[in-house]
Amino acid sequence: MSPTRAPGSPPLRIALCAGETSGDQLGAGLVAALRERFPDAQFAGIGGPRMREAGMDTWHDAQELAVMGLAEVLAHLPRLLRLRKGFRQRLLDWRPDVFVGIDAPDFNLGIERWLKQRGLRTVHYVSPSVWAWRESRAARMGESADQVLCLFPMEPPIYAHHGVDATFVGHPLADAIAMQPDRTAARQRLGLADGGPLLAMLPGSRDGEIRRMLPVFLEAAARLQTRIADLKVLIPAANPSCRERIQSLLPPSGFPVADVLLLDGQAQAAMIASDVVLLASGTAALEAMLCKRPMVVGHRIAPLTYRIVKGLGLLRSAHVSLPNVLAGESLVPELLQQDCTPAKLAEALQHWFTDADARDALLPRFEAIHRQLRQSASERAADAVVAMVR
Repeated sequence: MSPTRAPGSPPLRIALCAGETSGDQLGAGLVAALRERFPDAQFAGIGGPRMREAGMDTWHDAQELAVMGLAEVLAHLPRLLRLRKGFRQRLLDWRPDVFVGIDAPDFNLGIERWLKQRGLRTVHYVSPSVWAWRESRAARMGESADQVLCLFPMEPPIYAHHGVDATFVGHPLADAIAMQPDRTAARQRLGLADGGPLLAMLPGSRDGEIRRMLPVFLEAAARLQTRIADLKVLIPAANPSCRERIQSLLPPSGFPVADVLLLDGQAQAAMIASDVVLLASGTAALEAMLCKRPMVVGHRIAPLTYRIVKGLGLLRSAHVSLPNVLAGESLVPELLQQDCTPAKLAEALQHWFTDADARDALLPRFEAIHRQLRQSASERAADAVVAMVR
């Protein structure tokens, strides 16, 4: 598509709002693809370092929205409400041609609905997990977004059932990650020996996740070290704040610090370099699958949040990790809440380290899902936004 603007037209204004690291990555790809179509376009809103590098004016940093779970949101609610009020008024004053909310549905959908009621065009990039939670959310999406851009193929049919315009664009990570990642090159990049067992550990990117998950993960790794000789652990920190939190939790863990390499970012390189990945659920599970690495998903949410979710019967999916959801079956272990213990995690990790046949059987399943998601997502998302502007 080669869109044009009438001579003398003011520069196109595109507002975006991304929360946390994964949204920042998606937003950066979208900004870059849109800038190819409209070199003089102006981009502004909420984003992270990658969106800034792509040329967006960030009025607030994405980390200000990185709050997970009902209990955590309640604790930050006054601050988030103040931020939302100021942000939406600034958007209205700026009058963008289109607003793109990237993920962060608890924040973005309210912004989109408010803007749409005032005549602005709105796009929501990354569907909320309507396949996992109550499908009635899909029906309400049309009140907020003129268009929903979906990363996964099972989502548009759900929206179509409720008369909401939705498009499957694929996932940018599937475009970016090689079908056959180079483990040796990744280890060289990280300064690691080519041989030796390596575990990549990703306890999450939010402070609450790290505090809950890292001690459990480290104890599981300590147990695993007694069974897997010369085991080394890589922990990529999503940002300086995460690194500081992780560093503070390492000494009392009981796990030899000499066997842990704490990285600044480089999560994808850590996964590719590793033999097995231990992670909290979320986008990291999808990334590990695209890197073709066997994984164990261990996750705990705040007890209050868990009681609310269970008590109201909100979860409708049999699986929580994306590899299992996309496959429609349990390809990788999910150890959640009371099952997320060091002993159970260590046992599941040991299975992947020692059972070569199980690892080999996993590879073609991961490759098939990778091909399904490889759709030039940023380009297709940009096309959809351009169509909305035109």
